[in-house]
Amino acid sequence: ADPLNSRQFEVQQTIGSNRTTRTYLRADTGDWGNGTRAYVSALHHDAKAWDFEGHQKGNQFNTKLIHLNDQGKLTFFFNYNDKVEPNEDATVHVANETSAPYTRPFMYPDWSRALNYLSATGATPAADGNNYLNYFSAAQRTDWLSYLKYEWNLNESTTFSNQVYFHKDDGRGIVAGPITAAGLPALFYVYFPNQNLKQIFGNSGYATRTTEYQIHRYGWLSNLKKDWGTHHTEAGLWLEYNDSSAYRRWYATDVNNPGSPYVSPQNPLITQYGSQINNHVVQLYLQDEWRLQDNLTLQTGVKSSLQNASGHFPVQPAAGAISGGSLALPVGEISTKRWFLPQIGLLWDLNKRDQLFANIQKNMRQFVTYGAGGASPWSLASQSAFDLFKSSASPETSVTYEAGWRGKRDLDLGMLKRFDGQINVYHVEFHDRILQISPTPTISAIVGGNPVLANVGGVKTDGIDLAGTFYFGKNFTLYNGLSYNRSLYKDDYSTGKTTVATSGKVVPGTPEWMNKLVATYSSGNTEIQVIGDYMGKRYATYTNDMAVGGNTQWSLGLTQKLGNVSADLLKNMKLRLNVQNLTNTTGASTVVVGAASGTYNTYPLAPRAYYLTFSANFN
Repeated sequence: ADPLNSRQFEVQQTIGSNRTTRTYLRADTGDWGNGTRAYVSALHHDAKAWDFEGHQKGNQFNTKLIHLNDQGKLTFFFNYNDKVEPNEDATVHVANETSAPYTRPFMYPDWSRALNYLSATGATPAADGNNYLNYFSAAQRTDWLSYLKYEWNLNESTTFSNQVYFHKDDGRGIVAGPITAAGLPALFYVYFPNQNLKQIFGNSGYATRTTEYQIHRYGWLSNLKKDWGTHHTEAGLWLEYNDSSAYRRWYATDVNNPGSPYVSPQNPLITQYGSQINNHVVQLYLQDEWRLQDNLTLQTGVKSSLQNASGHFPVQPAAGAISGGSLALPVGEISTKRWFLPQIGLLWDLNKRDQLFANIQKNMRQFVTYGAGGASPWSLASQSAFDLFKSSASPETSVTYEAGWRGKRDLDLGMLKRFDGQINVYHVEFHDRILQISPTPTISAIVGGNPVLANVGGVKTDGIDLAGTFYFGKNFTLYNGLSYNRSLYKDDYSTGKTTVATSGKVVPGTPEWMNKLVATYSSGNTEIQVIGDYMGKRYATYTNDMAVGGNTQWSLGLTQKLGNVSADLLKNMKLRLNVQNLTNTTGASTVVVGAASGTYNTYPLAPRAYYLTFSANFN
C-alpha cells in the first residue's frame, strides 16, 4: 500500500495458541509538501509449533516513499526479512499400512531423548521404518528486496513506467538426523571408507545436513500505456539476471554440543556438491483492448518468453556420492524460447447487470534452473543425461479456454435483497509434461541426482467454478464458492524398465471438488463470521492406487470496533478473535506425491487454535 496523505501511527498486537505473538507497527509521515510522503513499518512474530518445541519466528522491516506530481509518480521501496522456520518431515504412507503416525515431530531440545532414541550403532527403531524422527530441522532465510519506479505521464493519454529492482536471498535448509537413515551410510563411506561413522560425526549417531543457497537477482520492468480512440494499448518488457548457488554440506552433531535449528553450523566435514546457475530472462508483451461498441470489448495480446541458463558445479561430488553411478553432475547451457504466446478475449455487457466473457491463452513454463535437486536439468545424475535432455526435451506449455458469466440482481424475496454471482467454465490442454522418474517404486534416499527427467505426455483439465453472494437485509451475507476440476493424464510413461499406466488417471494431489462458505453478520460495531472450507478426495500416486479422503474445516471470526479514546490519541480501536479449525478436524493438509504407486507422504491439519488481535491508530 502507498503511504497515507496524513500523518498516522498504527499498531497491531496478536496473541494466541501455542505461545503465538505478533507485533506490527507502522508510521506514516503524511504529505511533506510537493506530493512527497513515506512510511516505515516493522513486524516481529513468534509462534511455537503445535506438536513440537520449535518456534517459527522472524523480523521484517519495510519502508516506502513516493513523490507525486502532474509529471508522474516516483516510488522507492525497501524490505528486509529475517526468519527461522523449524519444521518436521512429512509422514510416509504405504499400501495396507496400520501404524503410520499422524505427525513426525522432531525431538529438539530433548537431547537425552534423541540419544536414547538410537541404538548403540546409531540405528533408528525398526518399528518406525521410514517415519523415523530427526533431532531438528528448519528453514533459515534472510532477504533484502528493493525497487525504484517512475511512472511518467507523457500526456493525458500516455504513461511510460520503468522499474529497476534488486533481490538478495541468503538461506539454508538444515536437518539434524540419524546417520543410518535414508541411504546415508553408503554416502558417508564414500568420504570416510572403513571408518567409524558415529565417531566421525560427533559420537552422537546424528549428522547435520544443510542445503546452503544464495540468490542475487537484478531486473528491469518497463511498459508504455496509450489510450487512442477506442483502444487502450500496452507494450512492455521484463529483463532479469539471476545468479544463484546451492551447496550441500554435512556437519558433525557433537554429542556434547548438538546445535539448534536457530543457529547455522560451522566447519563442514563434507561439501557434497556446490552448484552455480546463471539465468537470463526476457519477457516481451503487446496487448490491446478495443471497444468495438459501448458494450463490447475485444482483448488481444501476445508475449514472448525467453530464458538462457548456464550451470556448473564448483564442487563436484566424489565418485559414488550421487545416484545412478555417475561420476559428476552435469554442466552446460540450455535456452528455451517461445516468441509467440497469444491471447484473445471478449467482454460483452448484455446490460448493466450481466456480462459474458471468454478468453483463449497460451502459456509456457521455463525449465527449472536449480543444481542437484528438483525437476531441473542440472539435477540429472550424468552429463549424458543432461545432453539428451537438452537435445530432446521441450518446455511445458498449456492452452486455456475459458468462458463465463458474471452479474448482479436486486431482489425482493422477503429477507433476500440482492445477489452477486459468477459462473466460469474452462478447459486446459497441457503439453510436454516434465516428470522426475525414479527406477524404484519408493524414494527413501536423500543422496541426490535424478536418474531420468523427461517429457511424459499431456494433461487434459476440465472445470467449472460457481460463486455467489446472497444479501439478506442490511446485516447478513452468505457467500458460497463451489469448484469442480477434473485433470487427467493423457499418456503412459516409461521408467526405462517398465511402463507406468497413467493414461486416463486423475492427476494426484488435486481435489476434484472444493467448496468455500462464508457467512457474515454485522450489526453496529460487531461482526461475526463463520467460514467453512471443504476439500474433496485427493489421489496420492500417479496410478491412483492410493488416495486421501476429503475433509471440512470450520473457522470463526468475531470483530468488535471499540471506537476512539480521543481524536488525537487512540482511534479506530478494534478487537478481532479468530478460531481456526473450530471442530478440531483431523486429516491431511498437504499431499506430497512422488511415486507411481504404493506410497505417498502427508502433512497433517493443525488442531483448533485461538488468536486475539488488538489494532488502533493514533496521530
